[in-house]
Amino acid sequence: MPLIVQKYGGTSVGNIERIKNVAKKIKKAVDAGNKVVVISSAMSGETDRLLGLTRELSSRPDPREQDMVVSTGEQVAIGLVAIALKELGIDAVSLTGWQVPIITDDVHTKARIKKIDTHRIRKHLDEGKVVIVAGFQGVTEGGDITTLGRGGSDTSAVALAAALKADVCEIYTDVPGVFTADPRIVENARKIPVISYEEMMEMASLGSKVMQIRSVEFGAKYGVKIHVRSSFNDEEGTWIVEENEEMEKMIVRGISHELKESRITVVRVPDKPGVAAKLFKALGDRNIVVDMIVQNVSHKGFTDISFTVNKTDADVAEEIAKEVAQEIGAEEVERNDKIAKVSIVGLGMKTHAGTAAKMFEVLSKEGINIYAISTSEIKISVLIDEKYAELAVRSLHEAFIENMEGDIQYE
Repeated sequence: MPLIVQKYGGTSVGNIERIKNVAKKIKKAVDAGNKVVVISSAMSGETDRLLGLTRELSSRPDPREQDMVVSTGEQVAIGLVAIALKELGIDAVSLTGWQVPIITDDVHTKARIKKIDTHRIRKHLDEGKVVIVAGFQGVTEGGDITTLGRGGSDTSAVALAAALKADVCEIYTDVPGVFTADPRIVENARKIPVISYEEMMEMASLGSKVMQIRSVEFGAKYGVKIHVRSSFNDEEGTWIVEENEEMEKMIVRGISHELKESRITVVRVPDKPGVAAKLFKALGDRNIVVDMIVQNVSHKGFTDISFTVNKTDADVAEEIAKEVAQEIGAEEVERNDKIAKVSIVGLGMKTHAGTAAKMFEVLSKEGINIYAISTSEIKISVLIDEKYAELAVRSLHEAFIENMEGDIQYE
């Protein structure tokens, strides 16, 4: 029998009526002759509510205890989905991350999966049951509950699909697929029928909220076919698959933007070997992921170093930067939370010259200043003032997608 892994996001299980709808979708897959494993997020808003409770008690809650609290949201959701399925005559069993178990490292609040023991899941599948697994969570080898960070249920789903060698991993969400830009900002954004793992990883890392980057990494590494689709209809969504030649016809596949970053600048840093290493090692030791880095040209033996981090890490990153600045004799540390990162992504950029120049020209015409630039083979990102983010996204979408569609078909 084919094996399908289905993941349902928080909006898909946001209330009892939606949970009933999810149960009907699962039943339809079972009735079609499939074995089904379901990964569920917490009900929409529940994770934020639980995080809020921990922060009412502490400005910096202990990460282990925070994971203990936050992980309960998924436990509630999987139990409700199992009950809904049983009411439809489908035998089902719910399992938390530690019951599976999904083994992670011990970095609380953003743990990484190390291995998955699939024996218990396979046993239940062989008994004819639908297995419903709590997303977003796992357990350390020492027995402590962990969570995988925002969007972690996607990672749970694709990792389980890889471990179980599933035929497909269906990611059900509140949007019908991956779009060329955020439809709430760009009226003419199109749904992309097929996108490569590489493009999707870039878009996810650059602000596209449809998929979490680590989940796409799992998909690429283990060849998991991922189908992103709406939980509110039966339409085809977006398939995330291996790269093919057709994908290079479109220079830019999508425009992403990210508002949840902060820029931290260490001012007047002594320009000598080892200084940058000291700063970024200190950040790495605290599991702070740094995105864009800019070091100015040295002037009279001093330079400035700027870097961006997720806003959730900004307080800690700023504190670390100040400690290092004092050690190395830097003048001060500045922080800017009113920035945005806007990016263009596309496999076609590998073989088409002039893409960066065109991007900068489009932004210049709109009077948008660029503070930092980051590139790879298939993406160009710029750091700009937050207030210009939507204007930049709309302008770039018009220039690179609406006016240059070529042979690529969108929906």
